[in-house]
Amino acid sequence: MARYLFHRLWQSALTLLLASIVVFLGVRALPGDPAQAMAGEEADPAAIAAIRAQLGLDEPVPVQYLKFLGHTLTADFGRSARTGTPVTEMIGATLPVTLQLALYAMLIAVLAGMAGGVIAAVFRGRWPEWAANGISLLALSVPTFWLGILAVLYLAVGLDWFPASGYVSPFEDPLRGIYYLTLPAVILGMSHAAVVQRQTRASMVGTLTADFVRTARAKGLGRGAVVFRYGLRNSLIVVTTVIGLQLGGLIAGAVVTERIFSLPGIGKLTLDSVFSRDYPVVQAVVLVVTAAYIVINLLVDVLYTLIDPRVRVSGSLR
Repeated sequence: MARYLFHRLWQSALTLLLASIVVFLGVRALPGDPAQAMAGEEADPAAIAAIRAQLGLDEPVPVQYLKFLGHTLTADFGRSARTGTPVTEMIGATLPVTLQLALYAMLIAVLAGMAGGVIAAVFRGRWPEWAANGISLLALSVPTFWLGILAVLYLAVGLDWFPASGYVSPFEDPLRGIYYLTLPAVILGMSHAAVVQRQTRASMVGTLTADFVRTARAKGLGRGAVVFRYGLRNSLIVVTTVIGLQLGGLIAGAVVTERIFSLPGIGKLTLDSVFSRDYPVVQAVVLVVTAAYIVINLLVDVLYTLIDPRVRVSGSLR
């Protein structure tokens, strides 16, 4: 285990290093000059040059990157070029909102997706499977932004079932916090639920037709026990992999949902920073999301051994 973790950690460090290079160069490839944006259209060249010197944009690109890397290693992302607020504080204030939304959406996706996958696998070839597959296809086909707008118009504004926008921390008021996050979480989790459902169904169909399952049925084991003890349990490896990948995607893909429902999360912060060409914030946000994605995948690999003791973390069987 220790050797495996060491191997994965240095791979993760290398991935983060490459990601930092891509992020640093990609941000600087954005059109426009942040110094010009901060100074305004009517600013004279001297003021723009002073801002560029303050931000370090007048130095060679390799020097800028080395300084950026050095500050990143100490978790010092500098200050926002737009507001002057420390970037660490801005991320600390917005990241919990996105994590709450992503975890809630993933909970909905897992429960709905696994339920639909079990139904489609058990009743394959009959109308429950067609209904489950039709719902998953619809969830995958409809764009999130369009579905979110419809939800705001009809469920929030029209029927007044949910708030149209806003955020309440679940730590301050748990019930109101969950109430405010429910509609955005459902919208964000629907497409991910469809992916979980399809993978659950595919894995369970293969398991339920295996020889050991037929033997269990021949010995008189009930249908429910066969489905949940053998079918669903042996499908958890595939489902866990999908959940890990989807959770990383949820964190990175919450931008549109947060924008629609006016949630003060990291997605909204990213969009505002891109539009204002706020280099320090964009760089820090992308690196934090990349690090979260890497950590989630590492945890998923370690969870394999807890779900199925036959699987070693090295990837081989005992």
